[in-house]
Amino acid sequence: MSPFDDIRALLRDLPAPDAQALAAARDRQAQLTKPAGSLGRLEEIAEFLAAWQGGPPHVDNPLVAVFAGNHGVTAQGVSPFPPSVTEAMVANFQGGGAAINQICKTFDISLKVYELALSQPTGDITQEPAMDERGCAATMAFGMEALAGGPDLLVLGEMGIGNTTVAAAIYCALFGGEPEDWVGRGTGVDDAGLKRKADAVRRALALHKEHLGDPLQVLSRLGGREIAAMAGAILGARHQRTPVLLDGFVVCAAAAVLHALDPSALDHCLAGHVSAENAHARALREINKAPLLSLGMRLGEGSGAALAVGIVRAAVATHNGMATFGEAGVAGKEA
Repeated sequence: MSPFDDIRALLRDLPAPDAQALAAARDRQAQLTKPAGSLGRLEEIAEFLAAWQGGPPHVDNPLVAVFAGNHGVTAQGVSPFPPSVTEAMVANFQGGGAAINQICKTFDISLKVYELALSQPTGDITQEPAMDERGCAATMAFGMEALAGGPDLLVLGEMGIGNTTVAAAIYCALFGGEPEDWVGRGTGVDDAGLKRKADAVRRALALHKEHLGDPLQVLSRLGGREIAAMAGAILGARHQRTPVLLDGFVVCAAAAVLHALDPSALDHCLAGHVSAENAHARALREINKAPLLSLGMRLGEGSGAALAVGIVRAAVATHNGMATFGEAGVAGKEA
């Protein structure tokens, strides 16, 4: 048996949206005091939530789950910062001093930070697999713990020096192209650092090429613990019918692995924003997600997706709170 057998079994048994709840939401939309379609994507978001939540849409218990991991590939000079910055930023999250803390306070969102063996970086992907299959599968299972508190909207974020390099490697393995198509500035590398990132991705792909036909092997050999945990969280959310808001370039690499296994595996996900990181827009096209926001952000931490919670809450409020034509005594559209 493979350590990934349980993951594959979960992917073979993906819950579908609730057709009856979707029909009820669409019926209500048709009766609200507005021209049909006039709220654009807000209407789509409300219907999306209703379909996955199985009733009137709600965002009463949103959670931002930030997963943090360290990466052996930083030995290749792919980041201007040392891995110790990951630990320092986790402490900053826990102390309330990061951007994501302020955004969560603004929108009344719970925040949990998950540290993933920060003192033991993953393997350097240019030299060896990042994780073995057992460790990768176990980390995916750990990611599912983000659902333990029963959030009604899961917002995913990450922290990990070097993780834009491993994310680029994942995208390149799954979707093709050259490493230069996928690497970006990340935490601010200069031109020489950008070249080192592309070279690291190229060497990693060459080293692991015999195993990259399987997206789960792509994840274990090229990924990171935070990426594996987020993939698990997305899959766990699907089985609990919990809608998910995806953040930026690294979060969507986790989503891309599931999409490569089964494109319908992301049907319960929305893209919170499009990052300024070089190739995120291309990644969103590959996984067929249109972002809710485009603010030039590239911080990570779940920050862009957390901002999009405000949009999602507005969609819920308009759907549930607006009067119908009958309630308002307004003449509806003539037959």
